[in-house]
Amino acid sequence: MSGTSSPEAVKKLLENMQGDLRGLSLECRKKFPPVKEAAESGIIKVKTIAALNSDILAALKENSSEVVQPFLMGCGTKEPKITQLCLAAIQRLMSHEVVSEAAAGNIINMLWQLMENSLEELKLLQTVLVLLTTNTVVHDEALSKAIVLCFRLHFTKDNITNNTAAATVRQVVTVVFERVVAEDERYKDTIDQPVAVQGNSNRRSVSTLKPCAKDAYMLFQDLCQLVNADAPYWLVGMTEMTRTFGLELLESVLNDFPQVFLQHQEFSFLLKERVCPLVIKLFSPNIKFRQGSSTSSSPAPVEKPYFPICMRLLRVVSVLIKQFYSLLVTECEIFLSLLVKFLDADKPQWLRAVAVESIHRLCVQPQLLRCFCQSYDMKQHSTKVFRDIVNALGSFIQSLFLVPSTGNTSATPNQTGSNASGNTGSAQTSPGVLGMGGGATVLPAFEYRGTWIPILNVTVQGSAKATYLEMLDKVEPPTIPEGYAMSVAFHCLLDLVRGITTMIEGELGEAETVSQTAAETTSLLTQSSEQQDLQSVSDQSEKELVSRAVWEEMVNACWCGLLAALSLLLDASTDEAATENILKAELTMAALCGRLGLVTSRDAFITAICKGSLPPHYALTVLNSTTAALSSKSYSIQGQSVQMISPSSESHQQVVAVGQPLALQPQGTVMLTSKNIQCMRTLLNLAHCHGAVLGTSWQLVLATLQHLVWILGLKPGVGGALKPGRAVEGPSTVLTTAVMTDLPVISNILSRLFESSQYLDDVSLHHLINALCSLSLEAMDMAYGNNKVCQHPNSRMREWGAEALTSLIKAGLTFSHDPPLSQNQRLQLLLLNPLKELSNISHPDIRIKQLECVLQILQSQGDSLGPGWPLVLGVMGAIRSDQGESLIRTAFQCLQLVVTDFLPTMPCTCLQIVVEVAGSFGLHNQELNISLTSIGLLWNISDYFFQRGEIIEKELNKEEAVLQKQAEEKGVMLNRPFHPASPFDCLWLCLYAKLGELCVDPRPAVRKSAGQTLFSTIGAHGTLLQHSTWHTVVWKVLFHLLDRVRESSTTADKEKIESGGGNILIHHSRDTAEKQWAETWVLTLAGVARIFNTRRYLLQPLGDFSQAWDVLLDHIRSAALSKNNEVSLAALKSFQEILQIVSPVRDSEKPDTPPAINVSVPVVVGTTTATSLGRSFMRTDSIGERIGRYSGSEPPVITDEIEDLNLWWAAWNSWYRIGSESTRPPVTCDKLTFIPSQPFLTALIQIFPALYQHIKTGFSMDDLQKLGVILHGAVSVPISSDASPFILPSYTEAVLTSLQEAVLTALDVLQKAICVGSESMQIMYPAIFDQLLAFVEFSCKPPQYGQLETKHIANAKYNQIQLFAPAEWVALNYVPFAERSLEVVVDLYQKTACHKAVVTEKVLQNIIKTLRIPLSLKYSCPSESTWKLAVSSLLKVLSIGLPVARQHASSGKFDSMWPELANTFEDFLFTKSTPPDNLSIQEFQKNESIDVEVVQLISTEILPYANFIPKEFVGQIMTMLNKGSIHSQSSSFTEAEIDIRMREEFSKVCFETLLQFSFSNKVTTPQEGYISRMALSVLLKRSQDVLHRYIEDERLSGKCPLPRQQVTEIIFVLKAVSTLIDSLKKTQPENVDANTWAQVIALYPTLVECITCSSSEVCSALKEALVPFKDFMHPPASKVQNGES
Repeated sequence: MSGTSSPEAVKKLLENMQGDLRGLSLECRKKFPPVKEAAESGIIKVKTIAALNSDILAALKENSSEVVQPFLMGCGTKEPKITQLCLAAIQRLMSHEVVSEAAAGNIINMLWQLMENSLEELKLLQTVLVLLTTNTVVHDEALSKAIVLCFRLHFTKDNITNNTAAATVRQVVTVVFERVVAEDERYKDTIDQPVAVQGNSNRRSVSTLKPCAKDAYMLFQDLCQLVNADAPYWLVGMTEMTRTFGLELLESVLNDFPQVFLQHQEFSFLLKERVCPLVIKLFSPNIKFRQGSSTSSSPAPVEKPYFPICMRLLRVVSVLIKQFYSLLVTECEIFLSLLVKFLDADKPQWLRAVAVESIHRLCVQPQLLRCFCQSYDMKQHSTKVFRDIVNALGSFIQSLFLVPSTGNTSATPNQTGSNASGNTGSAQTSPGVLGMGGGATVLPAFEYRGTWIPILNVTVQGSAKATYLEMLDKVEPPTIPEGYAMSVAFHCLLDLVRGITTMIEGELGEAETVSQTAAETTSLLTQSSEQQDLQSVSDQSEKELVSRAVWEEMVNACWCGLLAALSLLLDASTDEAATENILKAELTMAALCGRLGLVTSRDAFITAICKGSLPPHYALTVLNSTTAALSSKSYSIQGQSVQMISPSSESHQQVVAVGQPLALQPQGTVMLTSKNIQCMRTLLNLAHCHGAVLGTSWQLVLATLQHLVWILGLKPGVGGALKPGRAVEGPSTVLTTAVMTDLPVISNILSRLFESSQYLDDVSLHHLINALCSLSLEAMDMAYGNNKVCQHPNSRMREWGAEALTSLIKAGLTFSHDPPLSQNQRLQLLLLNPLKELSNISHPDIRIKQLECVLQILQSQGDSLGPGWPLVLGVMGAIRSDQGESLIRTAFQCLQLVVTDFLPTMPCTCLQIVVEVAGSFGLHNQELNISLTSIGLLWNISDYFFQRGEIIEKELNKEEAVLQKQAEEKGVMLNRPFHPASPFDCLWLCLYAKLGELCVDPRPAVRKSAGQTLFSTIGAHGTLLQHSTWHTVVWKVLFHLLDRVRESSTTADKEKIESGGGNILIHHSRDTAEKQWAETWVLTLAGVARIFNTRRYLLQPLGDFSQAWDVLLDHIRSAALSKNNEVSLAALKSFQEILQIVSPVRDSEKPDTPPAINVSVPVVVGTTTATSLGRSFMRTDSIGERIGRYSGSEPPVITDEIEDLNLWWAAWNSWYRIGSESTRPPVTCDKLTFIPSQPFLTALIQIFPALYQHIKTGFSMDDLQKLGVILHGAVSVPISSDASPFILPSYTEAVLTSLQEAVLTALDVLQKAICVGSESMQIMYPAIFDQLLAFVEFSCKPPQYGQLETKHIANAKYNQIQLFAPAEWVALNYVPFAERSLEVVVDLYQKTACHKAVVTEKVLQNIIKTLRIPLSLKYSCPSESTWKLAVSSLLKVLSIGLPVARQHASSGKFDSMWPELANTFEDFLFTKSTPPDNLSIQEFQKNESIDVEVVQLISTEILPYANFIPKEFVGQIMTMLNKGSIHSQSSSFTEAEIDIRMREEFSKVCFETLLQFSFSNKVTTPQEGYISRMALSVLLKRSQDVLHRYIEDERLSGKCPLPRQQVTEIIFVLKAVSTLIDSLKKTQPENVDANTWAQVIALYPTLVECITCSSSEVCSALKEALVPFKDFMHPPASKVQNGES
């Protein structure tokens, strides 16, 4: 209101009013003066009101009649323009609510006039609407007049007006009723006394009603009158009216304002007295009309049903039932009966369709249905309305199938029908493919006996959205599409079922919780407490009884009809979704009946589902008897008999499975469609989820499932689980892909069906078990004598027979017998024997059953089998390799269970059987994993023996005593494998023997696993064996195994194995059988060696240890010499292992301790091996004591050294044989020559030092010779070019290979031993030198290996070697090795130079001889480092050796050395090899300095001692120095380098040495002096010549410089002259010959002549040469003085 009453709004209103009035006065100025005057006075009136009053609106309302007057007059003019202006002004006043009642009356009258003159009709309607909606001033007559005005306008000629008027009428009617609601709201607190209802007078006194209610009452009453075609009481002035409009108005009022009718008795009265009779009357033409009945037969012509009215009547009926059911119980009964009648087949199609739609509206309201049931079906003399509705729907659906539809489209559906049936027919041929015929997809549809009805998607579930009830604008009945009515009816059924079941289930649930709490309360109540609680509890239960009665009545009323309809639809359905919905409905109904305990109906629904799952006409007695009982009751629905329709056999369903029927004589095959499978799933679902309410129907369910399982060929699996049989015998069973996808799901549910039985209560469980029993009885009759059945040719028969037998055995074992089975041995064996006998049947299916039974027996009764164990184990052991993977796997599962769970419970005598069975599984070659796992089981078993050793031993000994006694009584020997050993040890030996067999299995993985296990068990648990048993272990187990492995390995196939089965790739190191056996050999040998090593303290006391040792060495040798790198290397590792044994402590060192405990070391070994396995195992007695005990009375034999030495020498001989055979070069050379690998040789050589420590005392020169051969051979072995990158160092680093290291180490060990050894050993030194020097030569001449062609990786400086050249073999880079050997030689010589052997054997000479090779090669050496090292070594050796040589000069032992040495110097200093071109100047100078060092050595170590040195040698040296000092130029040099490359420094030193030697010594012999003088004069003569030639050339050349080499030469000569003069000065004057001086001085003039030369270098040299001459310049002495002196 605030919007219209605010000051601004009011001000605007006043302005607008004045404007309107002014406009009016202007329009009427000429034609209508009275109106003009009225308008002007109106303006004044408005102004006055505005001026005088504070509340302007109220004042306006009081005077509204006068204010409105000018406008009314304006309308009276009937001028359109003026009228419009006036109406607008009037509407504005109304909207501000300033119109009083009186004014409103005037306005309505004026409007009426306009209406009668047909003026401004739309404006009129608008005005009326504004007037009635803005306020409530219009009442009574005025209101009725306004309403009539609208009605009148609804029937004009103008369409727009009509429609607007209709809308206005609807709105006005709504407004009238809304006022009532508002009025009730206002007065709801004042309670008025209800007036006593007077008699059924037609017009009830309405005086009690309040004004708005009264208006509404009058309006509604007149609407009824009008629809009934009677005159209205209140709406005076109505001229015409249509029924359809009236019915629509009635419906909208009833629908929108039910509370008005329910709260006011007067209105309720109207409903009962007026509306219901009216509806019933109007329905009559529909009831009487029969479609197709000729009119002539009836006396009066029957009025035809009229669609618009009929449809609106149904809408009214729907509203009445929905909103006012409680008021109109009787009337509703009539309405509902009518609805049911409209479904009859003789009614028009459209009528049936709208009737079904109306019924659908009811079906979605379960509470309403419940009311029907309570009000009608449960009353005695009432119509059973609820039952009729359901049955009517059923017969309606049935009639649609039986009567060809007479719609407008009767021709087309049949074509589509036949077309679709063709489709599905074609789909049968190609299972799993949706038939696509006629170019269209198959529509979801129902099809029955040729009638095809499509399923339309009409509504969402749970909501009734009608189509035809909403067609308010249609006059002609519409054409109903094919299948529409069927679809709606179908949805009615589904919604009905869903609604009822959810409602009842919900209430049941509540009731149950309430009754639970009630029960709890009752139990809590004590005597003293008040009664009212009990009262309420009993009320509760009464209430529950009442509601339970209602639930049962509802179900009883509807189930027959529902079942009939649903079964028919199920049979006819061709659509999976529809089928699913039908089945769901049947399932929920069955479950509901079950919960309510209604057995008949429950069984009927379940039977329907069962029949749906089986093929049509399938002979199954249980079902047929039930159906017969059902079909004998035909239910009459209002006189019509509804038969249960028998299924049509030609259902056009896709066939998805073909199988055999379950009968004694299999006859033919039966087909299952996808629908059957769907039903089967529903059945399973039912059994699963609602097992508790099935009760006796379990029998139906299980019987059906049994037949289905049979037809589908599912097989019983382990533990009774079902699984789809893969290859079922015979062509009888065909499963399509479509069903294969479902089967796993189905079989899974089936298997879990009985698991879910654990959730059932006792009663339900009892029912289930009864059903099972009766089924199995039938089965037993079919399968006479199970054992025979198990051999029945038909696989499925066999299977069920076996299933039955095994079930019986299990049942027998689970039964709680009175003396328990474990004590009643006979009975137990009786039960288990048939199971064992099944092993004689070869059919795998039977064996699977047998094993599954064993598995279950183990799981349930494993603890109490006792004497039955051998039988049970026998069943597992009876499985052969060829019996298929699954069998073996199942049997193996049983075995695993035994080993993990039951070893402690079985008698110890059975343990041996367990070992044998486990071993036999290892040998099965079907499934590798099983073999491997069984080896694991053997390990577990051994572990178990170990842990329970004491107990098992006791039991076995007891048993042994009994057997022994029996054997003695019979007078036979006790026959037992490994007899002399104790029974417990025999058990171990059996285990070892089994593992031994597995170690030579054809499959490498098994061999590997078994080998590891065998050695682990012997290692970990061997301490338990008695001492004597070890003999058997060594000879019967270990050596036996080694022999077999060696044999297999040497004969193994060398063919390449492409892949390891499937697509497993095999590594190239394992791709032949030979390589795989090699691995086994390696493992076995290593295992045996380890046992010999760790258990030596046990083995050595055995008498034949040395034989065993020899056998072991022999095995090692044959393995080491095998042509397989892996084996040979491993053999050496084992060799190393057995050599690392600490020999036991000798007696002498421990005098106090008694010898029995003399095995302290091994005790530790024993315990650690045990504990390392994660379990400390200490027996009550220490192992030491046990060993004492084993060996009986005498103490263990303590082995003495000699025995030990023999063992070591045996080892040395083996080593020598391995070494000499493996390093001997091959005679021929071809691709296949076997050349030992580097790691092998390295390992071989590395063994020597350890071995040597034990045999050094007896190691002779002979042995050393043998060793040398092997070392030399080993180093000469080349590497294959494949391996070279891994062994050879890169060229830049000079590294030794590990083999070379090992060789040097071996020599080192020897030399150290000799060093500390006795004198007699020192004669070995020269041999060692020889060996080393031979290695040194390798630097220049690598060794040959037989005829093998090798490439040399030679000089590291020239890397031009191609690594992978054609040769297969690469000789090693021997340079580093040779150099290292040289270093060793030098070191050793430094230590041993004075040793007698070294001196006598001419070691020094040999060293020099060897060094001469690299020194003479010099630049031609493969590696530059070699000759440099050779020089430095030579210098070192000489510095030590020369003094020794001088010392022994007289003995002549060194005579032959001197010439050798001289030649060495000569070859080195004046080498024939030329330096490489790329030698840098710095390098050259370095090399020159080395030469200089040699000369210096000569000057310091040799020349000073010339007296002790042979003269020839000194002469050679002098000649050499002379040669050096005369500068010889090399022609290859470039000009620039000549001066450096001339070795000036060297020449200078030679010269100096020469001079020094010439002058320093007193010349002892004339020959010596002669040499030096000769040398000098030659030199001086040569200098003179050079100088002269130079001066000549210089003169001739003029300005041209001389050639570089000539300049260099002159410079050298000049330098030589200055050196000479220096030397001469230093020498004692008497040593110098006068002739020499003369020659020197004679040079002077020649030197002076050179001064003119142009070269600066020559000048500076000249200067140096001239300066010393000053010393010759003495003043000439007087002869007198001379004489005086």
